[in-house]
Amino acid sequence: MSINLSDYESGKKFDGDYSEALIAVQERLAHIQVAHIVHKKRAVVLFEGWDAAGKGGIIQRMTAEWDPRNFEVWPIAAPTADELARHFLWRFWKRLPANGNIGVFDRSWYGRVLVERVESFATEAQWRRGYDEINEFEAQQADSGTTLVKMFIHTTQAEQDERLKARLDHPWKRWKTGADDYRNRDKRGAYLDAMAEMFRRTDTRWAPWCAIDGNNKKAARIAALTAIADRLEANIDMTPPPLDPAVEKMARKALKG
Repeated sequence: MSINLSDYESGKKFDGDYSEALIAVQERLAHIQVAHIVHKKRAVVLFEGWDAAGKGGIIQRMTAEWDPRNFEVWPIAAPTADELARHFLWRFWKRLPANGNIGVFDRSWYGRVLVERVESFATEAQWRRGYDEINEFEAQQADSGTTLVKMFIHTTQAEQDERLKARLDHPWKRWKTGADDYRNRDKRGAYLDAMAEMFRRTDTRWAPWCAIDGNNKKAARIAALTAIADRLEANIDMTPPPLDPAVEKMARKALKG
């Protein structure tokens, strides 16, 4: 499948009651997490996208009703010296979820074919080899029973600029922006080329990409959370677990009916 990011730039407002829709999809996601715990299933939800696209806000709302014991959010930054001494996927293998858990990656192994490609942190031979390495890595996860959800949150340059300006002006949001945001901004064309090839070469049957129009935050959140719920539900039994008769008998006696 070929994803054209220009198809995700309308910025259309959410059509409906945002608060009600958010509560509904969060309840749905809460049930999905329980199903993963009960059936001992694993899932990975990863997010890529532009700086200030709204990835963090989506993650915050996705996990709001989840039991913290059974998920982990991994904010992925530049690799450490120890990580650079190993294969680039090593640091991600260490963070993969166990049975009954969901791993959330705020940026991911796709850094090899995005930032590492554009900024020349990887050689051309390394990032070109990365497509096959990533596809094989994801196939291994899928074959072992892990559901993979890959989200890309897109914004136009104009919308990104407005959000970066807001971060500068808001004293409690300034920590969220830095020099890298503006260096990346200046290379938007190179990033778009890298993204196009990434979609073309890693949008697979077992790990498809889902692009989201992030120009309107509320609409983007509902669209992203709904897409995540759809993908996770498609790979797990959503029948509620039965009540253990022995536990029910004990409970009725203790609670006197």
